Amino acid sequence: MILAALAAGLAFAGPAAAAQPRVISLDQCADQYVLALSPRTAIAGLSTRADDADSRLRALARSLPLQRVDLESALLARPQVVVRYWGGDPRLVRALQARGVRVVTLGEASGFDDVRRNIRQVAATLDQGPAGEALIADMDRRLAHAAGAWRGTRALYLTPGGVTAGSGTLVDAVLRAAGMTNAEQRPGYQTVSLEGLALDPPKRVVLGFFDSFQLAGDSWGAGRHEVLQRVVRERAAASLPGAMLGCPDWGAAEAAELLAARAPVGPPR
Repeated sequence: MILAALAAGLAFAGPAAAAQPRVISLDQCADQYVLALSPRTAIAGLSTRADDADSRLRALARSLPLQRVDLESALLARPQVVVRYWGGDPRLVRALQARGVRVVTLGEASGFDDVRRNIRQVAATLDQGPAGEALIADMDRRLAHAAGAWRGTRALYLTPGGVTAGSGTLVDAVLRAAGMTNAEQRPGYQTVSLEGLALDPPKRVVLGFFDSFQLAGDSWGAGRHEVLQRVVRERAAASLPGAMLGCPDWGAAEAAELLAARAPVGPPR
Protein backbone atom coordinates (compact mmCIF):
# COMPACT_ATOMS: atom_id res chain seq x y z
CA MET A 1 0.00 0.00 0.00
CA ILE A 2 1.36 3.40 -0.98
CA LEU A 3 0.73 5.01 2.42
CA ALA A 4 2.63 2.21 4.15
CA ALA A 5 5.57 2.76 1.84
CA LEU A 6 5.47 6.51 2.42
CA ALA A 7 5.20 6.04 6.15
CA ALA A 8 8.33 3.94 6.04
CA GLY A 9 10.09 6.96 4.56
CA LEU A 10 9.67 8.76 7.87
CA ALA A 11 12.52 6.62 9.17
CA PHE A 12 14.74 8.89 7.03
CA ALA A 13 17.99 9.57 8.81
CA GLY A 14 21.34 11.02 8.00
CA PRO A 15 23.83 13.67 9.08
CA ALA A 16 21.82 16.59 7.67
CA ALA A 17 18.57 15.36 9.23
CA ALA A 18 20.25 14.84 12.58
CA ALA A 19 21.66 18.34 12.51
CA GLN A 20 18.49 20.12 11.49
CA PRO A 21 14.88 18.83 11.45
CA ARG A 22 13.28 18.47 8.03
CA VAL A 23 10.22 20.70 8.08
CA ILE A 24 7.13 21.37 6.00
CA SER A 25 4.39 23.99 6.41
CA LEU A 26 0.71 23.44 5.67
CA ASP A 27 -0.62 26.97 5.06
CA GLN A 28 0.48 30.46 4.13
CA CYS A 29 0.89 31.68 7.71
CA ALA A 30 3.00 28.67 8.64
CA ASP A 31 5.06 29.34 5.51
CA GLN A 32 6.20 32.69 6.94
CA TYR A 33 7.53 31.02 10.10
CA VAL A 34 9.31 28.25 8.25
CA LEU A 35 10.85 30.62 5.71
CA ALA A 36 12.04 32.97 8.44
CA LEU A 37 13.36 30.40 10.91
CA SER A 38 14.46 27.26 9.09
CA PRO A 39 17.61 26.85 6.98
CA ARG A 40 16.59 26.40 3.35
CA THR A 41 18.28 23.02 3.16
CA ALA A 42 15.91 21.70 5.84
CA ILE A 43 12.69 22.95 4.20
CA ALA A 44 11.09 19.91 2.58
CA GLY A 45 7.88 21.62 1.50
CA LEU A 46 5.75 24.75 1.68
CA SER A 47 2.08 25.34 1.00
CA THR A 48 0.95 26.12 -2.54
CA ARG A 49 0.27 29.71 -1.41
CA ALA A 50 3.84 30.37 -0.29
CA ASP A 51 4.62 32.33 -3.47
CA ASP A 52 1.27 34.14 -3.78
CA ALA A 53 1.22 37.93 -4.06
CA ASP A 54 -0.02 38.29 -0.47
CA SER A 55 2.69 36.05 1.00
CA ARG A 56 5.08 38.46 2.68
CA LEU A 57 8.17 36.24 2.33
CA ARG A 58 7.29 34.94 -1.13
CA ALA A 59 10.73 35.86 -2.49
CA LEU A 60 12.29 33.33 -0.11
CA ALA A 61 9.95 30.61 -1.41
CA ARG A 62 11.49 30.60 -4.88
CA SER A 63 12.93 27.24 -5.87
CA LEU A 64 11.52 25.52 -2.78
CA PRO A 65 8.96 22.70 -3.23
CA LEU A 66 5.27 23.61 -2.92
CA GLN A 67 2.82 20.85 -2.12
CA ARG A 68 -0.81 19.98 -1.51
CA VAL A 69 -2.12 19.56 2.02
CA ASP A 70 -2.80 15.83 2.21
CA LEU A 71 -1.25 12.86 4.00
CA GLU A 72 0.46 11.33 0.98
CA SER A 73 2.14 14.61 0.02
CA ALA A 74 3.20 15.22 3.62
CA LEU A 75 4.67 11.75 4.06
CA LEU A 76 6.43 11.89 0.72
CA ALA A 77 8.32 14.96 1.98
CA ARG A 78 9.61 12.85 4.93
CA PRO A 79 9.25 15.64 7.52
CA GLN A 80 10.30 15.49 11.12
CA VAL A 81 8.42 18.71 11.93
CA VAL A 82 5.19 20.13 10.49
CA VAL A 83 4.17 23.74 11.15
CA ARG A 84 0.55 24.81 10.66
CA TYR A 85 -1.94 27.52 11.54
CA TRP A 86 -5.21 26.65 9.81
CA GLY A 87 -3.92 24.16 7.23
CA GLY A 88 -4.56 20.45 7.63
CA ASP A 89 -7.61 18.92 9.28
CA PRO A 90 -7.51 17.08 12.64
CA ARG A 91 -7.31 13.68 10.92
CA LEU A 92 -4.19 14.71 9.03
CA VAL A 93 -2.61 16.07 12.21
CA ARG A 94 -3.36 12.86 14.13
CA ALA A 95 -2.01 10.71 11.29
CA LEU A 96 1.24 12.64 11.20
CA GLN A 97 1.68 12.53 14.97
CA ALA A 98 0.98 8.78 14.97
CA ARG A 99 3.95 8.40 12.62
CA GLY A 100 6.29 10.32 14.91
CA VAL A 101 6.10 13.72 13.23
CA ARG A 102 6.13 16.75 15.55
CA VAL A 103 3.25 19.06 14.67
CA VAL A 104 3.46 22.70 15.78
CA THR A 105 0.19 24.63 15.60
CA LEU A 106 0.49 28.42 15.71
CA GLY A 107 -1.72 30.09 18.29
CA GLU A 108 -4.11 32.97 17.69
CA ALA A 109 -2.59 36.36 18.43
CA SER A 110 -4.46 39.21 20.09
CA GLY A 111 -1.24 41.05 20.90
CA PHE A 112 2.51 40.99 20.42
CA ASP A 113 3.15 38.74 23.41
CA ASP A 114 1.23 36.04 21.53
CA VAL A 115 3.45 36.60 18.48
CA ARG A 116 6.56 36.25 20.64
CA ARG A 117 5.16 33.00 22.01
CA ASN A 118 4.56 31.65 18.49
CA ILE A 119 8.06 32.58 17.37
CA ARG A 120 9.70 30.91 20.37
CA GLN A 121 7.58 27.78 19.95
CA VAL A 122 8.51 27.29 16.30
CA ALA A 123 12.15 28.31 16.82
CA ALA A 124 12.57 25.85 19.69
CA THR A 125 11.06 22.99 17.67
CA LEU A 126 13.38 23.75 14.76
CA ASP A 127 16.45 24.09 17.02
CA GLN A 128 16.71 27.72 15.97
CA GLY A 129 16.44 29.51 19.30
CA PRO A 130 18.93 32.30 18.47
CA ALA A 131 17.20 32.97 15.15
CA GLY A 132 13.88 33.24 16.97
CA GLU A 133 15.28 35.71 19.48
CA ALA A 134 16.78 37.77 16.65
CA LEU A 135 13.36 37.88 14.96
CA ILE A 136 11.76 39.01 18.22
CA ALA A 137 14.43 41.66 18.70
CA ASP A 138 13.75 43.03 15.22
CA MET A 139 10.01 43.08 15.93
CA ASP A 140 10.57 44.90 19.21
CA ARG A 141 12.83 47.41 17.47
CA ARG A 142 10.04 48.20 15.02
CA LEU A 143 7.53 48.57 17.85
CA ALA A 144 9.83 50.93 19.73
CA HIS A 145 10.25 52.99 16.58
CA ALA A 146 6.47 53.19 16.11
CA ALA A 147 5.54 53.93 19.72
CA GLY A 148 3.41 57.02 20.30
CA ALA A 149 3.69 58.33 16.74
CA TRP A 150 0.00 59.28 16.39
CA ARG A 151 -0.26 60.69 19.95
CA GLY A 152 -3.67 59.32 20.73
CA THR A 153 -5.43 60.14 17.44
CA ARG A 154 -8.72 58.22 17.23
CA ALA A 155 -9.02 56.04 14.16
CA LEU A 156 -11.24 53.31 12.79
CA TYR A 157 -9.77 50.26 11.09
CA LEU A 158 -11.58 49.43 7.86
CA THR A 159 -11.40 46.67 5.23
CA PRO A 160 -12.95 46.68 1.75
CA GLY A 161 -15.61 44.31 3.05
CA GLY A 162 -16.73 46.82 5.68
CA VAL A 163 -15.13 44.98 8.62
CA THR A 164 -13.43 46.69 11.55
CA ALA A 165 -11.54 45.42 14.61
CA GLY A 166 -11.88 46.19 18.29
CA SER A 167 -10.08 45.04 21.42
CA GLY A 168 -8.73 41.53 21.56
CA THR A 169 -7.44 41.60 17.98
CA LEU A 170 -3.94 41.94 16.58
CA VAL A 171 -5.17 44.89 14.51
CA ASP A 172 -6.09 46.73 17.71
CA ALA A 173 -2.57 46.02 18.98
CA VAL A 174 -1.16 47.52 15.76
CA LEU A 175 -3.18 50.72 16.20
CA ARG A 176 -2.12 51.08 19.82
CA ALA A 177 1.51 50.30 18.99
CA ALA A 178 1.53 53.28 16.61
CA GLY A 179 0.00 55.57 19.25
CA MET A 180 -3.60 55.54 17.99
CA THR A 181 -6.80 55.19 19.98
CA ASN A 182 -9.14 52.64 18.46
CA ALA A 183 -12.50 54.22 17.60
CA GLU A 184 -14.21 50.80 17.61
CA GLN A 185 -15.62 50.14 21.07
CA ARG A 186 -16.89 46.61 20.44
CA PRO A 187 -14.47 43.69 20.95
CA GLY A 188 -13.33 41.41 18.16
CA TYR A 189 -14.08 41.81 14.47
CA GLN A 190 -17.28 43.67 13.65
CA THR A 191 -19.22 44.89 10.62
CA VAL A 192 -19.25 48.65 10.09
CA SER A 193 -22.59 50.35 9.56
CA LEU A 194 -22.56 52.23 6.25
CA GLU A 195 -25.33 54.45 7.62
CA GLY A 196 -23.18 55.19 10.65
CA LEU A 197 -20.23 56.04 8.42
CA ALA A 198 -22.42 58.46 6.46
CA LEU A 199 -23.92 60.19 9.52
CA ASP A 200 -20.86 60.24 11.76
CA PRO A 201 -17.69 59.48 9.79
CA PRO A 202 -14.51 58.89 11.82
CA LYS A 203 -11.81 61.53 11.71
CA ARG A 204 -9.29 58.97 10.56
CA VAL A 205 -9.47 55.49 9.08
CA VAL A 206 -6.69 52.93 8.81
CA LEU A 207 -7.19 50.75 5.78
CA GLY A 208 -6.38 47.05 5.70
CA PHE A 209 -6.34 44.65 2.73
CA PHE A 210 -7.14 47.40 0.23
CA ASP A 211 -4.22 46.17 -1.88
CA SER A 212 -6.17 42.92 -2.26
CA PHE A 213 -9.28 44.95 -3.06
CA GLN A 214 -7.52 46.55 -5.99
CA LEU A 215 -6.67 43.09 -7.31
CA ALA A 216 -10.06 41.56 -6.59
CA GLY A 217 -12.10 43.76 -8.91
CA ASP A 218 -15.72 44.00 -7.83
CA SER A 219 -15.74 40.97 -5.54
CA TRP A 220 -15.82 43.11 -2.37
CA GLY A 221 -19.41 44.30 -1.89
CA ALA A 222 -19.14 47.05 0.73
CA GLY A 223 -15.92 48.35 -0.79
CA ARG A 224 -17.83 49.51 -3.85
CA HIS A 225 -20.31 51.58 -1.83
CA GLU A 226 -20.12 55.35 -2.32
CA VAL A 227 -20.14 56.08 1.42
CA LEU A 228 -17.19 53.81 2.15
CA GLN A 229 -15.28 55.08 -0.87
CA ARG A 230 -15.77 58.69 0.24
CA VAL A 231 -14.53 57.95 3.76
CA VAL A 232 -11.50 56.18 2.30
CA ARG A 233 -10.68 59.12 0.00
CA GLU A 234 -11.09 61.80 2.65
CA ARG A 235 -10.05 60.20 5.93
CA ALA A 236 -7.43 57.52 5.26
CA ALA A 237 -4.37 57.79 7.50
CA ALA A 238 -2.60 54.81 5.94
CA SER A 239 -3.24 51.67 3.91
CA LEU A 240 -1.71 48.52 5.41
CA PRO A 241 -1.04 45.59 3.04
CA GLY A 242 -2.91 42.39 3.72
CA ALA A 243 0.41 40.51 3.81
CA MET A 244 1.23 42.37 7.04
CA LEU A 245 -2.13 41.69 8.68
CA GLY A 246 -3.29 38.25 7.63
CA CYS A 247 -1.22 36.07 9.95
CA PRO A 248 -0.42 35.97 13.69
CA ASP A 249 3.19 36.97 13.21
CA TRP A 250 5.72 39.80 13.26
CA GLY A 251 4.25 41.35 10.12
CA ALA A 252 1.97 43.22 12.51
CA ALA A 253 5.01 45.10 13.84
CA GLU A 254 5.91 46.04 10.27
CA ALA A 255 2.34 47.33 9.91
CA ALA A 256 2.68 49.41 13.09
CA GLU A 257 5.94 50.90 11.82
CA LEU A 258 4.37 51.72 8.45
CA LEU A 259 1.38 53.32 10.19
CA ALA A 260 3.68 55.36 12.43
CA ALA A 261 5.57 56.62 9.38
CA ARG A 262 2.33 58.20 8.14
CA ALA A 263 1.80 60.22 11.32
CA PRO A 264 1.65 63.99 10.73
CA VAL A 265 4.14 66.38 12.26
CA GLY A 266 2.55 68.64 14.87
CA PRO A 267 -0.42 68.25 17.22
CA PRO A 268 -2.77 65.26 16.68
CA ARG A 269 -5.68 65.88 14.34
